[in-house]
Amino acid sequence: MPAPDLRVSRQTLTSAVTEALRNRILTGDLTGGTQLRQEALSQEFGVSRVPVREALRQLEAEGLVRIFDHRGAVVTELSLDDVRELLDIRALVESDLLLRAVPRQCAADIDEAAAALAEFETALARHDIAHWGTLNARFHIALYRAAGRPQTMALVESLHNRTDRYTRMQILLTNFADRAQAEHTHLLALCRSKDAIGAAAFLRQHVLNAADSLDDWFARRDGTRSALSTR
Repeated sequence: MPAPDLRVSRQTLTSAVTEALRNRILTGDLTGGTQLRQEALSQEFGVSRVPVREALRQLEAEGLVRIFDHRGAVVTELSLDDVRELLDIRALVESDLLLRAVPRQCAADIDEAAAALAEFETALARHDIAHWGTLNARFHIALYRAAGRPQTMALVESLHNRTDRYTRMQILLTNFADRAQAEHTHLLALCRSKDAIGAAAFLRQHVLNAADSLDDWFARRDGTRSALSTR
């Protein structure tokens, strides 16, 4: 009988721990500044420190934690300047991806995006805050996949992970839900009609609109322009 492939087993454990920790960070269960101790996490998940350590490294690559020499891993808390920069990057990179993707999109791509959009609408109606960011990302990724740019797609997925908390915050705090759904519906219609230039331009503005609405909310709260106002 062949020996079990320990590499596969370890990778499975690492993926499970990574996903569990990522979800807890993105849903706010683990807030910015929280220290993540490997020993405590290995006991909690019932695994050795190896998959925990690898999971923390993956989350560091996604910008969700920082690893310090003598403090271990700490959940990051992005400044609003950082959020604005990340959303500006998203606007540039994703509009380019969509421009490339639209001419190559097939019916299955559109159907996948439409299904994600329907789930997103249901989550909004149910006030299912924890899944807003995930479903928003699924909708966008479905539209970009036909571009055939795996490295850029990996970057976009990382950007969505890093801004997920703020996507949910922006929808929750700014009453942006109806506008977000309307803009998503219009974006999907542009893709259906194969209007690549129009879809790319509209997508860029859609991402920047989200940043502006969050910026305006902080401005009203604080009585000043917030740190998101950098453009």
